[in-house]
Amino acid sequence: MDKIKVVIVDDHEMVRVGLGHILRGEHSFELVGQADTPDKGLKVAKETCPDVVLMDVRFPSGNGIEACREIKSACPEVKVLMLTSYSDDDAIMSSIMAGANGYLLKQIASDELIGSIKKVAQGQSLLDPEITGRVMELVKGYPKERVEKDILAPKEKHIMLLIAQGKTNNEIAQELYLSPKTIKNYVSTILSKLGLSNRAEAAAYAVEHRPQLKKY
Repeated sequence: MDKIKVVIVDDHEMVRVGLGHILRGEHSFELVGQADTPDKGLKVAKETCPDVVLMDVRFPSGNGIEACREIKSACPEVKVLMLTSYSDDDAIMSSIMAGANGYLLKQIASDELIGSIKKVAQGQSLLDPEITGRVMELVKGYPKERVEKDILAPKEKHIMLLIAQGKTNNEIAQELYLSPKTIKNYVSTILSKLGLSNRAEAAAYAVEHRPQLKKY
């Protein structure tokens, strides 16, 4: 069985060392890169194509949530697991809207972290049990206009507009100079983010929200 490739992005050296020690002690993982800033993390993620990125939320310079959005836009197949010391409501919701596959507090035990990484690598989405209930309340009260603004990355909005034009994945891939597989991954991510079932619903959504989508 192939090992789960992981990248760590955190500005604290001791956190990177500690997480690295945990990962190296588990035969299922391969630590393929580390970074201390969001920009470097994006670069490492693009270069290594990991299965999972462990991303801190807050940095002295830069933003882990925006880096998550960029990683998911550039490499839709990469899973991003946000790690933070703070269960901040806005950060939680912004991470979800940026496409994060999970949000965990750094106080999590090492065995639970290992299990969480494995679940995310397998395609599951997860939240720390301590904040799951709060997220459900946040979702209920989250402003609709904020969702429409934040939920899709610029490239995803572009792809939605092309879907609305009736273009196939192959046609979109040719126009954006990407592979059909990458476009397929993008479409799957878009459907998941918007809670849509199929391409036809995505096209209808794109037509209805064309003005907002054009602001990418």
